[in-house]
Amino acid sequence: MTLEEMTDAYFLDHRAKMIDIAAFLDRLDRAQSDQTDDDFRIKAFRECLQLLIDGRSDRARRILEKLSDHSTEPLDQAPMKGAMGAPPPSA
Repeated sequence: MTLEEMTDAYFLDHRAKMIDIAAFLDRLDRAQSDQTDDDFRIKAFRECLQLLIDGRSDRARRILEKLSDHSTEPLDQAPMKGAMGAPPPSA
């Protein structure tokens, strides 16, 4: 697939995703509190944004690794029902 074909096929979808991310960041700004800066998920999200624009390859792999729990021991009990989306600082 050429660059033009890829752009024609995928640009609008990714444009919408970028607008969603911008809206999420705007909502975070409006909800700013002392806790927002301490939330490990928001910190990981912002770090991933830096990976997107650093100009290096393998962005998807590096972001996935950043957001993955690398622990090898099972937990006795999950801290909540469902995934957190980013590893907590203790992981």
